[in-house]
Amino acid sequence: MAKQTNSIVHPRYGCSIGAAYTVLAINRAIPIINCSPGCVDKQYTMLSGENGYQGAGYGGGGAIPSVNIGEKDVVFGAAKKLDDLVKSTLRIIDGDLFVVLSGCVSELIGDDVESVTRKYAEKGKPVIHSDVAGFKGNNLYGHEQVVIDIIDQFVGDYGKDEPKQKKLINVFTEVPYFNTFWRGDYTEIKRILEGAGYTVNILFGIDSGGISEWKTIPKAEYNIVLSPWVGLRIAEHLEKKYNTPYLHYPVIPIGEEATTEFIHNVLKFTKAGKTQVAKANNFIAKEAQIYYYYLEHFAEFFAEFWFGLPSKFAIVSDAAYNIAITKFLADQLGLIPLKAIITDNTPAKHRVHLQELYKNLTDGVSVDVDFIEDGYIIEQEIEKVDFGSAMPFIFGTSWEADVAAKRKAQLIRIGTPITDRLVINKSYVGYRGALSLIETIYTASVGGQP
Repeated sequence: MAKQTNSIVHPRYGCSIGAAYTVLAINRAIPIINCSPGCVDKQYTMLSGENGYQGAGYGGGGAIPSVNIGEKDVVFGAAKKLDDLVKSTLRIIDGDLFVVLSGCVSELIGDDVESVTRKYAEKGKPVIHSDVAGFKGNNLYGHEQVVIDIIDQFVGDYGKDEPKQKKLINVFTEVPYFNTFWRGDYTEIKRILEGAGYTVNILFGIDSGGISEWKTIPKAEYNIVLSPWVGLRIAEHLEKKYNTPYLHYPVIPIGEEATTEFIHNVLKFTKAGKTQVAKANNFIAKEAQIYYYYLEHFAEFFAEFWFGLPSKFAIVSDAAYNIAITKFLADQLGLIPLKAIITDNTPAKHRVHLQELYKNLTDGVSVDVDFIEDGYIIEQEIEKVDFGSAMPFIFGTSWEADVAAKRKAQLIRIGTPITDRLVINKSYVGYRGALSLIETIYTASVGGQP
């Protein structure tokens, strides 16, 4: 069990320089790190190495270019060193976009990083910069900031009266790498929206077209923010810059009912025509048929073992997965939420709206939500929960292993960090992800490890 200290116990996110992994999630984009040695290595450990073992990819992990600022650079500056690093990186690493990410020391000593990157940009090199010092926020802040900087410095201007591409939408949702299951989730979200008749800029991962896709961001008719709060700052920026309206859909859909409702809301927001609505309805009907085919067979298992299965749960995670999974468990599986703890340092201005989402999970079911980042306090809160005599579920991270054992609970790992599971392309959202989530949840009841 955790012991209380004068700092946050059991960290659950990286610092702002973790935006390096947002850059790495763009096909053929390369981060260049302008900060002290060790800073970005810690981000790799937290966001990838000990978070489902997601891997570093080309240009990440130990291969990531870094200035490695030291004491001498603090006194005399590191701009020349950065210039040499950018020059070497362009010569050695094959990429389509290079993003210089400045950390705490660089920003504190006041190096003129913009003048370094501008020199390359003026020569036609795809080099930009982003100020993401750790003292400004966590990696969720860094994610939003680097996306905005790429849009401003690389994607560029596009007249507000320039034509939009019909049915093209940009999607801003989970933070890559920080969400352990982002790869599979991005694939499923794109598949769903394409099935509804849209062309989708998913922007990150293998299903994205890389920088050529990013260049079409201004042409999109609409933006969709599929998250409680991360991505809103980006959508607001795009609305001002490109006059692109956005739909904020705070609960990522899981399961047939929620996903179908999501599609209908998108169709309504985008004022889809009859032909597209008919196509979307055909897609929904096919997906529902597949979903309930599998659910029917799961029902046989559930009917056989229901008396021994957990019915109550606590959940500890970032806001995006917390509300999405809590709603699915309560509304679709009939589980009873007793404690919900959000750990991503949600900005104060978004907390009231988030709390409202937990008040109507399904008919007559609600739960209070707490915002806590310290692992010691989280364990104390879970110890107070009255689960009754039966075994409960705890949806959380590997940090919750001790308290789950103490409470004789079944731990389902859903967030950063996950140190004892390998995650490649598993998804927990949409139609197909919901079935995967059910498999994970109930595997334990027949003796397996979820």
